Amino acid sequence: MKQELVALIISSVKTAKLKQTTTFAWQSLNQLLWPAVCINCGDSICETDKSLCQSCWSELLSCTGAEYCGRCGKETSKYALLEGVCPDCQGKEIQFDQIARSGVYTQALQQMILSFKNGRTELDSTLAFLANSALQASTFYQDIEIFVPVPLHWSRRLKRGYNQSLVLARKLKHPTAKINADLVRIRRTKFQTAFDDYKTWQVKRAANVAGAFAVRYRHRFVGKIICLVDDIKTTGATLNECAKTLKEAGAAKVFALVLAVAGQKII
Repeated sequence: MKQELVALIISSVKTAKLKQTTTFAWQSLNQLLWPAVCINCGDSICETDKSLCQSCWSELLSCTGAEYCGRCGKETSKYALLEGVCPDCQGKEIQFDQIARSGVYTQALQQMILSFKNGRTELDSTLAFLANSALQASTFYQDIEIFVPVPLHWSRRLKRGYNQSLVLARKLKHPTAKINADLVRIRRTKFQTAFDDYKTWQVKRAANVAGAFAVRYRHRFVGKIICLVDDIKTTGATLNECAKTLKEAGAAKVFALVLAVAGQKII
């Protein structure tokens, strides 16, 4: 009986070692034939690096996770806040109630967002991980009833083939909130990046999107708590106009979630 037990143990160990050796051999062959590369910069990586190289991970860490103003999204110390807002957004008319963001628009995060907007939709999982982390850490996560992606004009959506904000919204995790696309862009506007003069860009960007949005007939926004979803916030003109339109349509509150806030430096 003991001999049979010993033989069984030895056989099991040999089988386990054979499986381990076979798995290792297949992984080595796979790495040789189809080497893993960083989805952001294209550098070679180990399969255990989870899609990004160490350099890109390091850059992401440097531009995410810092404290920021919950009103405008700009990076600031909690000790600089006065009644919950930073000095930069005090006195400004902000239509959305609060904002959550993944990081600052720079380095690897900037490169990934630009690639995501220009055809590389395979980046959605990595960016959605960042967005979900920011969303679930927000103070308004549990209150959200509807996610509303910031819309593209139909002509731009047709040319690009997709709305990156909608792609991102579909990856968000929430126990009850649904996506609603009844906010539409009714006027083709200039790209906001066309207004890059710092002295006048806030006024010009706001004027560019004024009246550019509307809600569809028989929308379901009345009395609802909404979270706008977008990729980048710079001056906040687009989010402001969207929030204003939704509140005029009867929304109770409008929050915002973005991947990055532009116009800040990394120290």
